[in-house]
Amino acid sequence: MKWLTHYLTSSIGRKVTMSLTGLFLILFLVVHLLGNLQLLLSDSGESFNKYAYFLTHFLPVTIIAYGLYAFIILHAIQGLLLWRANRKSKGTTYLVKTASPYTTWSSRQMALLGTLILAFLFIHMGDFWAKVKLHQLDLKTYANYNNGEGIEDLYARVSAAFHNPLIVFAYLIGQIVLSFHLWHGFQSAFQTLGINHPKYTPLIKGLGRFYSIVVPGLFALIPVYMFLNK
Repeated sequence: MKWLTHYLTSSIGRKVTMSLTGLFLILFLVVHLLGNLQLLLSDSGESFNKYAYFLTHFLPVTIIAYGLYAFIILHAIQGLLLWRANRKSKGTTYLVKTASPYTTWSSRQMALLGTLILAFLFIHMGDFWAKVKLHQLDLKTYANYNNGEGIEDLYARVSAAFHNPLIVFAYLIGQIVLSFHLWHGFQSAFQTLGINHPKYTPLIKGLGRFYSIVVPGLFALIPVYMFLNK
């Protein structure tokens, strides 16, 4: 196990870990988005509440969820350690006075963007996930579901939150930050893993840019739609 510890703490190991966890989180965002889009259905939140109940009561999903939390933390820690190592190797402050023409703003600000996303996740999970775990939500019963015992009405909590313009604004800012982070992070993950070829790299870059706009854009659509239709 010593070799594994040495590898994970090396510069290459940290970059590979960042790439693998990043790709997993990119895949998770798509799954999470598909579930959240049920908030837009005109069924008073029934579909979304059943989806949320399934996620919190199906053991395999619960195990994957805790793995996801670990990956988020590992991704953040490795990213900050890489940023710190790069800063020390350059012997300069994090602020870049003269930008290289071969880099983008998002690529130079990945540590800042990642930190903002992590802060957003803590606030988001504290407002929604924690409420479910602490059973602070009222129950709403749907016929012939869960033996008539009812399921937690998470939709009501989401709806109330997205009727607050400040929360909607903060959510939109979070998605803009996520978009910039993905703009560089998507293609960077493949490049770090050695998937870098003149034939495939343009396709990966194009897919990454499409993903970094569409996925955060659809996430942002949800609070805007719910706010305008309150």
